[in-house]
Amino acid sequence: MINLHDVKAGDTVLVEYEGNTVEGQVLEVNREDKQVCVLTGEQEFWYDLQDLYSIPLNEEQLLKLKFKKDESLSVNGGGQIYVRGPFSVKLHTLDDGHPATRLDYRDEHREIKGSITVNQLQNHYHAMTNFHLD
Repeated sequence: MINLHDVKAGDTVLVEYEGNTVEGQVLEVNREDKQVCVLTGEQEFWYDLQDLYSIPLNEEQLLKLKFKKDESLSVNGGGQIYVRGPFSVKLHTLDDGHPATRLDYRDEHREIKGSITVNQLQNHYHAMTNFHLD
């Protein structure tokens, strides 16, 4: 299940319907009824929160979002850097062994402890660039 405060129009999420899980794009959020309208393929449907799931952020999802893996940048402390224009995402491990994500856009930097999801990246990207990531 996903937290309602993490969902915004334009986010990419997973929805479950009749035992099938499908990726879709959030069109609208009804905070009062705790439902989310999601477009899957050519169909839009309102889903309850218990049927919505976030997508873990990994290399496959970053490449799908048109990020390119940057092999030329040396990463201190290990990890991988993915770049899309002036925006970069660094997936790495902290000294204590826990995963972390660093987001950079021009002179703004965000260090996030733990792993994030695709919709959380989309929300950070929008907040940092004023553009939606899709």
